Amino acid sequence: MWTFCLTFLGCSFFLVAGLPAQGIREEGDDDDVETIKVSVVLNSKNDLEIKDGIVKPFVAYAAFKNSVNQTGWSMLTLSTNGSFDDELQAQAAGMAEGYISADHIMMYFNATAAGYCAADSAFCTTLQNYIDTNDKWIQDNLKSNKNDPYWKHVNLVNKQIEGMVSGYEASKMMPAMSLFDFKLLNLFGDLEDLEQALKKKNLKKVLGSGSCSALIKLFPNNAELAISHVTWNDFNAMLRIYKRYNMSLHSHPGQESGVIPGHLQSFSSYPGVVYSGDDFYILSSGLVTQETTIGNSNNDLWKHVVPQTVFEFVRTVVANRLAPTGGRWAELFERHNSGTYNNQWMILNYNLFTPGKPLQPDTLWILEQLPGTVHMADMTMFLVDHGYWPSFNVPYFPYIYNISGVTAAKEKYGSWFDYDLNPRSQIFKRDHEKVVDMQTLVKLMRYNDFKNDPIAKCNCTPPYSGENAISARSDLNPANGTYPFGALGHRRHGGTDCKATNSRMAQTFSQFIVAGPTFDQQPPFKWSDTEWKKPLGLPDEFKFEPALLDWNLEEWAQEPF
Repeated sequence: MWTFCLTFLGCSFFLVAGLPAQGIREEGDDDDVETIKVSVVLNSKNDLEIKDGIVKPFVAYAAFKNSVNQTGWSMLTLSTNGSFDDELQAQAAGMAEGYISADHIMMYFNATAAGYCAADSAFCTTLQNYIDTNDKWIQDNLKSNKNDPYWKHVNLVNKQIEGMVSGYEASKMMPAMSLFDFKLLNLFGDLEDLEQALKKKNLKKVLGSGSCSALIKLFPNNAELAISHVTWNDFNAMLRIYKRYNMSLHSHPGQESGVIPGHLQSFSSYPGVVYSGDDFYILSSGLVTQETTIGNSNNDLWKHVVPQTVFEFVRTVVANRLAPTGGRWAELFERHNSGTYNNQWMILNYNLFTPGKPLQPDTLWILEQLPGTVHMADMTMFLVDHGYWPSFNVPYFPYIYNISGVTAAKEKYGSWFDYDLNPRSQIFKRDHEKVVDMQTLVKLMRYNDFKNDPIAKCNCTPPYSGENAISARSDLNPANGTYPFGALGHRRHGGTDCKATNSRMAQTFSQFIVAGPTFDQQPPFKWSDTEWKKPLGLPDEFKFEPALLDWNLEEWAQEPF
């Protein structure tokens, strides 16, 4: 997950938090929660047009429930009609989402990205030129690779973003947002590395800043195989949308090729973006994919970041859509490595798992990316031998670890940057055996007892840090404390959610979810108790319990086919 929020300079227009911009409003499953439904259709001029409610035959349909004050999440379900051309589907999908969630997009942009270019216009010119060169290179490849599914779906990602811009414009939400603004939102993960590669001045990167915790756990006797993820982020980015996409796109040009393996996806996300960003996905291919960020601290590698590549978020969407196996996912993702948003990816193939049976090869693939290189391997035997796979922002593969630059930080600051001795590595090793069901899994992923856990100790004043836990609470570190490097100090940063599923639940795209910083061993996060201004659209206090999200049980989310 991206680890920072851009400077919030405000704007001249504000909307009442949570007020839907457009659409037919219906009572949702929760008290005082409205559901908005819209359709995108072809009109008499053969142009895409947005209609309130369910209008058939639609090219795309979306339903949106703003339940952020009840659960910490808003919810979005999006469907497209496979009888229409794939480009039309992608554009219509973007239009439906941009229109129906326009108020959330505006609020999220204001909280995380407004004023970015005003703060450094020279860098934004450089960034815009980089993006323009990248766009031209992609268009050239589309022309010369018309029958390649990879390039087809790269194009469809861009069409979906363009559609989102159109949908936002149609909502008449103010302030207006440009295509570049939407690209900024979708490039959040890539942007931190682009800033370094393109030599942005006044970088805000925090040394050692964690970007998510993840755990894959094999239950005793192979009874179940679970996967879980905790996003670490700036608390300004807590305006969340949990999304379900059902996009009836095709692998190859033409509808005779069949629908893509990953046409149905359930994932945690944000307003205005077409992917997760955390990342955490349950896919109709039988795969569950997730990542934690490893980053790059080796300046010699930035030379590999060039515009003649495909941004990481686009490669993620393409691999999620097209890959039927973990190995194939890794192959697709590796193509045209941008060297930005450098992560450790975990690709779990539930098609190969049978409860109570030995794990089969290729059940778990691990991939680590840096500028200029990608390392991937089938790590199923690690899962067999250890019973778990932990992920905590430190590279696993020795080659990636050594060239990433993290060794210099280890030499200067010690074991915190060591794969085996990192605090989260030690906590996972100590506590993973306590996980015997989904409830205990979520409990571990929300764990933070930094004042009492000896593993959380550091050479700090006071002698511990809220960063040293599975779900960080850096906001609880004293502002007047002393810390050897920035990640351990007082920040508006920490774990902002938890998602978890297993082989049985994934069959119905179900997951346990909880929004907001952990309060299991700590006080709930409350904006009014801090020195920070609460962004528009967020509740003051985040005190939401874990809940089961089963899309099949959400009456408002049923598809009108």
